[in-house]
Amino acid sequence: MALCQEVFEGISSRNRSTESWPWVEKYRPSSLNDLIAHQEIISTLNRLIDAHKLPHLLFYGPPGTGKTSMIIAAARRLYGKNYGSMVLEVRALELSRLHLNASDDRGIDVVRNQIKEFAGTKKLFSACKDREELTSIVLCASSSQGVKLIILDEADSMTNDAQFSLRRVIEKYTKNARFCLICNYVSKIIPALQSRCTRFRFAPLNESQVKGRIKHIAELEKYVVVGR
Repeated sequence: MALCQEVFEGISSRNRSTESWPWVEKYRPSSLNDLIAHQEIISTLNRLIDAHKLPHLLFYGPPGTGKTSMIIAAARRLYGKNYGSMVLEVRALELSRLHLNASDDRGIDVVRNQIKEFAGTKKLFSACKDREELTSIVLCASSSQGVKLIILDEADSMTNDAQFSLRRVIEKYTKNARFCLICNYVSKIIPALQSRCTRFRFAPLNESQVKGRIKHIAELEKYVVVGR
């Protein structure tokens, strides 16, 4: 796994072209079918999406096991072209239109303000421009697609006060939004939050999975990998 971390670590910037992005972002799987592990979790998420019964989620496990990639791919399947207006990412990596870190000292303010504002708004998408878009909005409002998704990365770094604030927000806006908490250590998530989520454990990737992914990326980047 050390090799995997060495290859994929980096700091992303939305102002860079994709050519200069760190590989962890440039080659992040764009769909559930692109993921190389955790097939049972993928199958479960697909069933939940198809049944329009996506619950609050808690993904936990070591870094680099695909937790963030999994929920982003699931959200893209759920929302399609409306992903940008229906998903809020509160995370360390600068990927979305709101760039905040859940472990920041502002954790409580994040929970009480930005998240509440996003979860509480009744506006689904930007103003519709044609009948097709209006139809899309109506269909979305009548299914789980009408519920927004808030991805909270590094949730185990939040203070207990921030976690209790988040619990109250989840309770208040459960009709408007679903939350996906991502953490390395589930023991650091308060029981009141754990009990409101469906939990999924992400085990470490095996050596063959890591090597296969690195080889695939190296070929796309036209690098020659030598040695084992």
